Amino acid sequence: MTEFLCIAITAIASYLFGSCNSALIVCRILKHDDIRKYGSKSAGLTNVLRVYGKISALITLLCDLFKGVIAVVLARLIVTNILGVVFFGDNLFIGYVAGICVVLGHIFPIFYGFKGGKGVLTACTTMLAVDWLSTLICLGVFIIIVAITKYVSLGSIIAIGFNPFITIVTQMIRNYDGIWINVIFSAVLAILVIYKHRANIIRLKNHDENKLSFKNKANNL
Repeated sequence: MTEFLCIAITAIASYLFGSCNSALIVCRILKHDDIRKYGSKSAGLTNVLRVYGKISALITLLCDLFKGVIAVVLARLIVTNILGVVFFGDNLFIGYVAGICVVLGHIFPIFYGFKGGKGVLTACTTMLAVDWLSTLICLGVFIIIVAITKYVSLGSIIAIGFNPFITIVTQMIRNYDGIWINVIFSAVLAILVIYKHRANIIRLKNHDENKLSFKNKANNL
């Protein structure tokens, strides 16, 4: 019963925390408007950068960074360290539960009609707190793809798609227990993020996808 309650409370609390969309909150406070009305219509970091520029994007970035990390750290602190509950001999398990639910909340926020961001940044920071090595390798893949193509969406799709395979390799090397459960979590995360990029995939096929630019163009406002 204790294990079930730990999972349930972690999942619900993380989902609600994830539902607090940073891009929507920051743009509402700073610009008094809804970011989903402009650009790609996404409540994500890239759209904030294109529409409102570097300052708004930086604040959004910092909020999303803290959101993912805080959820995982609190889950581990309370469930593993304070309550002493460990699942399947795997210290990473409860972190994955918190991480997946934070991303779910970010993508499908209950506070905003289940319409949120694409979940890339939140997934990255959350998984960095869960499994830093696998995430850093995925981040390296992302940086290389974006540097070559200038497509943030393509880099995100490829990096998150490789994550389950990278997780297998890195966790086998480190002799983690519960590897296959963690791989399933990683695969679910990849499916969620790629699903949210389905419109980007179509635009990439049609060569209509926007490339990354740090210039704040007037016609984006």
